[in-house]
Amino acid sequence: MTLYSIKWKSSARKEIKKLPKDIIIKIINTVDKLTVNPFPTGSRKLTGTQHTYRLRVGNYRIVYSVETDNLLILIIRIRHRKDVYKNLP
Repeated sequence: MTLYSIKWKSSARKEIKKLPKDIIIKIINTVDKLTVNPFPTGSRKLTGTQHTYRLRVGNYRIVYSVETDNLLILIIRIRHRKDVYKNLP
């Protein structure tokens, strides 16, 4: 079984530092599980994109991109559900 590697955008690192500690732990655990299965139950492909998905962690969303050729997962954004989809790259 091949494992994916995780890469964080610097903006996503800044966003996660602003969250409550208990949410940070849940998000880190969820992201770690993506190395084994980048498309877990509950992940949804974002409309209008080819490789971008989102995962729900409580009221927060993890937006990530999957490069299956390079076995890479790029964490793009982590925000509250009301703000996450505004101005996505």
